[in-house]
Amino acid sequence: MRPTRPGVLVGLVVVVALLTWMVVRQFYAELPIVPWTAIPTVLLLALGEAYSAWMTKARIDHKPGTKPVEPLAVARLVALAKASSYAGAVFGGVFAGFALHTVQLLTRETPRTEFFIATGSFLAFVALIGAALFLEHSCRIPDGPEDQSPR
Repeated sequence: MRPTRPGVLVGLVVVVALLTWMVVRQFYAELPIVPWTAIPTVLLLALGEAYSAWMTKARIDHKPGTKPVEPLAVARLVALAKASSYAGAVFGGVFAGFALHTVQLLTRETPRTEFFIATGSFLAFVALIGAALFLEHSCRIPDGPEDQSPR
């Protein structure tokens, strides 16, 4: 399995943001108000993945006071990290596209509120992507003494 490339995630965010912006531009009046509940939910997910990354790295490095980690558990964490990073990029793009449309309407009260909610949601998804990439990086197997080059 290859590591997730951040450039692919950035490209995904940009493409989804532009597609969302085009759709929202046409149907903004018919859409429901953006919910604020995505922000704390996604931030809690990001916090959980960051903590899992920190603990997994300590267990893989055999830090004192930690139990060894099972290889299947690490594989599952990598799958979670990859899924979270791609889902975060897609949903982050959706909220970025919504924010792109509402930034033009900041003089009105409802679009202004939706702009701040969409921007906060986008930033929460960026935090989730960062935590997912950290988790994926933490699941790497350290180089053994025979793999290291002499100094």
